[in-house]
Amino acid sequence: MTIPAPRPGLVIRYAFLWSHERDAGAIEGSKDRPCAIVVALPRDADGHIGTIVAPITHRPPDDVDASLEIPAAVCRSLGLDDGRHWIRFDELNRFLWPGYDLRPRPNGSYDYGMLPQGLFEQLRQGILTRQRNHKGRIVARTD
Repeated sequence: MTIPAPRPGLVIRYAFLWSHERDAGAIEGSKDRPCAIVVALPRDADGHIGTIVAPITHRPPDDVDASLEIPAAVCRSLGLDDGRHWIRFDELNRFLWPGYDLRPRPNGSYDYGMLPQGLFEQLRQGILTRQRNHKGRIVARTD
């Protein structure tokens, strides 16, 4: 299947690198997971698209202000499993699209679909708040 164009709200499969993994010396994420694109900058002079993603995880948050639970109906529409899912505000990855860490799903596609606009807006506001308060971390995957 073809790689989709990156756009905010699109949920992709990606080898997310947590900041604690990077701090321990890892250069690759230990697990492929759904991640929501939160920023997709226009192509630069070299044709690259700067992209920032937020991870989706089963792990309940330690800090309730650091994530948002995804409603079960949205999880079903995206084809996620029946477990509870949270999207994190405090951990992000930055890379050039499509990069080496975009992964195909078992069905061959690279994406799960789009977040509903209202949920994406909550995600965006949560990230902005965390960044303003210096409580978010962005792991650069392109340096």
